[in-house]
Amino acid sequence: LHLVALNLPFSGDMRADFQCFQQAQLAGLTTTYRAFLSSHLQDLATVVRKTDRHNLPIVNLKGEMLFKNWECIFNGNGGEFNIHVPIYSFDGRNVMTDPSWPQKVIWHGSTANGIRLVSNYCEAWHTAGLAAMGQASPLKMGKLLDQKAYSCSNQFIVLCIENSFVSDPQG
Repeated sequence: LHLVALNLPFSGDMRADFQCFQQAQLAGLTTTYRAFLSSHLQDLATVVRKTDRHNLPIVNLKGEMLFKNWECIFNGNGGEFNIHVPIYSFDGRNVMTDPSWPQKVIWHGSTANGIRLVSNYCEAWHTAGLAAMGQASPLKMGKLLDQKAYSCSNQFIVLCIENSFVSDPQG
């Protein structure tokens, strides 16, 4: 399953699932992508289908492994990953080095176990208000689920996860 960033940073007021879907389509990707965010309807840990959580690696846009599987992200260690494996945007830029993302922080709105934090998810990702807070993680710490709260007015990286794997029947 591919983990890919949106092509621009976003404040806490975003239509992230729609953005993930649209940018994946524009990039020529045929599978479904969902935002790597907890929402008012769903905890982050359950965004990927149950059947795909254990047996599929989580890779970047170029197929380099970030996590052994989806479950590894939520084992309580904050989603530790190798910071030398780049995370790319849908248009192929490395979010860790590209200046389009001045703050190397990702929104997630979750606990370290992928459960939604209703006090810290920018009012279900509908506000960029200075006083509202959202849970996010500085990528330079090598964790996707570090537990830091930021004002929803910040423009941070939004990740998308491929949430349905379809094997090629010709394969």
